Amino acid sequence: MEQRTGLILTGGGARAAYQVGVLKAIAELLPRRACNPFPVICGTSAGSLNAATLAVNARNFRKGVRYLDNIWKNFHASQVYRTDVLGVFNNTALWLAGLFLSGLGINRLRHVSLLDNSPLTELLEEVMPCEKIQSSIDAGLLHALSITASGYGSGQSVTFFQGVEQLVPWRRARRLGIRTQIENKHLLASAALPFIFPATMINREYFGDGSMRQIAPIGAALHLGATRVMVIGVTTNGAIPQTSRSELNEYPTLAHIAGHALNSIFLDNMEVDLERVRTINNLAAMMPEEVRERANLKHVEMLVVSPSQPIEKIAEQYAAELPWTIRLLLRMVGAMPHSGAILLSYLLSEGKYCRALIDLGYQDAMLRREEIQRFLDVQPHQDSGMPQ
Repeated sequence: MEQRTGLILTGGGARAAYQVGVLKAIAELLPRRACNPFPVICGTSAGSLNAATLAVNARNFRKGVRYLDNIWKNFHASQVYRTDVLGVFNNTALWLAGLFLSGLGINRLRHVSLLDNSPLTELLEEVMPCEKIQSSIDAGLLHALSITASGYGSGQSVTFFQGVEQLVPWRRARRLGIRTQIENKHLLASAALPFIFPATMINREYFGDGSMRQIAPIGAALHLGATRVMVIGVTTNGAIPQTSRSELNEYPTLAHIAGHALNSIFLDNMEVDLERVRTINNLAAMMPEEVRERANLKHVEMLVVSPSQPIEKIAEQYAAELPWTIRLLLRMVGAMPHSGAILLSYLLSEGKYCRALIDLGYQDAMLRREEIQRFLDVQPHQDSGMPQ
């Protein structure tokens, strides 16, 4: 059986900059002109943008990572959502009006969200040539790319995939895989944070952030032929940070509740699925080979890299980098200066914050360089590093 390494890039708004740091370290561990080392690439939420970029640049992995590094390091919130006075407060007023009218049974306002992400639509049209994905597949540099989004109408977690002809669609409880040609609309849908960004219409259904209702985030990579999987997460892996008694006694603000809800979407399902895979691996290891084959149980080698520091704590340090309109909006919902830092960490698409996350991802990966080299079956070599 052919061995294929899958890469899973999870979601989380601006937190996806952390993934670029990890990818940057991986690029330095590979030979300078190495092709894409991940035949199967799966992106969800903001991770879908990074995934698509790697797929487009599969011929030269380092070039693709350098491209991502340059974009994220020079990001501004205005490239993701409107930050001008009219754009912010007109959208906010429409959003609140929509809530009020819905309560009265009137649904006249459509396509309403807290923020207007039309700048991101324009940016993707400029920098994301999705038509090159098929070229990577035809050249044998990519086995499959998948982008997962959540259908608001059907309640299904839908994985849109583009890959080699042998791959077939799948249907499981509350999730399915659909063959298609990946376009920018799939990326926009997958990265549409609930309530914050508008849903995107695909095939007569509106879709939102792919992390919602994604009960088996590792499953897509396995369906697409991956035999071992690397996951780059965006939430802290390890002990829960201590909270002061005064913070515990404070009534949660709207921003605090929203951040808590987002964290549950982006963290819980992946943790549960990782635990499920580990359990299956342990069971498979105890079974005779004949029994494993009859039960169709296979050992899946896993490598998970996630932040060594709470990203929300880093976000607090860079809150002042946001445009004043967004800072004012966040204050209105209780996200400034300290309460609601989790929500802030998803929206802070500013260069200084993104550079801090890239640096953290790079450092975390380099501390585990030998483990990563073994996983990717890469021989250590001398490298002067990527241009900054």
